[in-house]
Amino acid sequence: MIQITEQAAQRIKQILAKEGVTGGLRLAVQGGGCSGLSYLFKIETAERPTDHIFASDGAKVLIDPKSLVYLDGLTLDYTESLMQSGFVIHNPNAQKTCSCGTSFSVQ
Repeated sequence: MIQITEQAAQRIKQILAKEGVTGGLRLAVQGGGCSGLSYLFKIETAERPTDHIFASDGAKVLIDPKSLVYLDGLTLDYTESLMQSGFVIHNPNAQKTCSCGTSFSVQ
């Protein structure tokens, strides 16, 4: 299970509306990055049959079964400030992260 904050849900809905898509935001894990695994965000027009679907306030996050092993329990947030804006992932499975926060390891 993952948690989606209200700010993240609002941003997902904005992105999908801008793109003219009614699907959801795919969150996945792929090999790479400084720490070994990195997060992947992608707009999807529809969910796949094997996807785990997490919804909050009308926004959907789609996660494939292999990625869910690394993402289960995370909180997806969105922050905006004068210096930066973007999705923020609080992943309890990540034992080590890089300084930019885009990659992690579980060992």
